[in-house]
Formats: sequence, structure tokens, C-alpha cells
Amino acid sequence: MPDDAAAARAAAEEESAFSHPPVGPDVTAAYGDHPDQVIDFYAPRAGTPSAPLVVVLHGGAWRARYDRRHITPFADYLARRGFAVANVEYRRGGTPTEPAPAGPAQPAEPAPPAGRWPDTFDDVAAALDALPALVREALPQADPRRTVLTGHSAGGHLALWAAARHVLPAGAPWRADRPAALRGVVALAPIADFEAAQKLGVCGDAALQLLGGPDHFAERRPYADPVLLLPTGIATTLVQGRDDQVVPQAVAESYADAAARAGETAGLTLLADVGHFPLIDPAADACAVVAEEIAQLAW
Repeated sequence: MPDDAAAARAAAEEESAFSHPPVGPDVTAAYGDHPDQVIDFYAPRAGTPSAPLVVVLHGGAWRARYDRRHITPFADYLARRGFAVANVEYRRGGTPTEPAPAGPAQPAEPAPPAGRWPDTFDDVAAALDALPALVREALPQADPRRTVLTGHSAGGHLALWAAARHVLPAGAPWRADRPAALRGVVALAPIADFEAAQKLGVCGDAALQLLGGPDHFAERRPYADPVLLLPTGIATTLVQGRDDQVVPQAVAESYADAAARAGETAGLTLLADVGHFPLIDPAADACAVVAEEIAQLAW
């Protein structure tokens, strides 16, 4: 497919994913004092008395202008499929009013800063630690024994990272003393290998910014890069569009290859003629594939 046609299709996919109005949660609970330290809960729409819990971490290159609202249609879609859903917010870089970074076919412009070190990681760790108590109060229908962690793009990175906290280097403030009680992780077009992402210029060097810039990249990467936190012992599936121009297929493949070298199998589902955003677009066939991958781990 010619580059201009691929770019046009990618733009149409993004427009479709962002065309759905935000869906309000059933309950919102705080896990900290900052306005971004909240979790939105969606009850299973079928009224199931005991439903698997899906924890969602949104993407957006860890940048402030992309908050959890853009993934609420996906959260609602999962709730309509019978899941209990927890949609986690966390602190990101920059301010909500800053312009978005240039797309792959647009002129390069300075990108807003991506993420906050260590705040972004502090929040995800705190949210996951607080979740069992919060979900008992907010979503009694949820069965935390059947929890699946999912995330899209930068959120896919955070999902993989959160599942690997028990293998963080000794002394890491987020290190857990045991593996998370998860059925598994379904990472959607994740920024799963920071070195591969940097070589490809993913999201305007967002991974570099997340770690505080070039002066800190090598030092902090062992604490933050999922590809360096293997094996985890937790069932992991990556879902990736073959035509993804935002986080190319090579990033997911690099993580899967590293897992294999570490003696672990990470499933890699590659979807033909699919870009970055259909994975979280309820109107797209790819979203049904994602829901099925989650169901295979959860039920």
C-alpha cells in the first residue's frame, strides 16, 4: 500500500476510535490525593453475579492531553461483554492544553513531554496495590481471582510493567515481593521495548522523555522497560496490527523474541490490515479479537 494511502487509512482509524462519546462510569474511587489518582469502575452490563475483572490502562504516549476518557468506550464495550472493568488514571507529562505531537505523515514539531519520573510509575503501582480493596467496595460483582490486565500503546507498556514488578531490580521502590494475582496480561500495540521504540522514533521519542531524557535513559531503563523484566511467569499476550504506524509491529516482535530467549512464551496475535487504534475501537472488528483474547485468559 502506498505511504499516502496508509497514512489516510491510519487517520481514518484514529478518527473512528475517537468519534465515540465518553461513557461515564458507574463508580469512581480515589487511590490517592492527586486528581489523576482515580479509578473508574464499570459493572458488567449483563448483571452477572460474578464476573472477571479487566483492569484497563489507557495510552497516549504518557502525555497529559490523552486521559482515560478516550478509552471509556472500550471500557464500556468490555462491560457489555460481561466483564467488570476498572479504568485506571495516572499522572502524565505536560499539560492537557498542549498540542498533540505530529503524526507519522505530518511535519515534526516539538512534542509535549511524555510521562513523569517517578510519578507515572508511582501511580500505576499505587493503583494496582489499592485495587483489591477498592473493587470490593465499588464492584461487588467483580471476581478479583479472575483479573486480566490490559493496556493500549503506552498503557500496554504500563500493563506489562505492572505485571513484572516482582522482578524489578532489588531496591526499586515499586518492587513487589510476589507476582501479581493475575490470570494474565493482554497488551495492545504496547511500547514494550524502549530501545526498539527509540530506534523507530515512536511517539516523538516518548520513551526517552518518560525516563527523564538521554542523561537518565540507560540508568533508569532497567526499572522501567518491560523487555528487561523477563521472564515474569505471568501469561502474556500481545495484540498488534500489522499496519500500525504509531507503534510498529517490530516493537512487539522484539518483546516476544526477548521472552523466548528468557524461556517464556509471550503470545503474539498479529492482525492483518489493522493499524493502531482499531484495537480499542468498539466499531472495529479488531476490538472483538481483543475481547476474545481477554476472555481466553479470564473465563
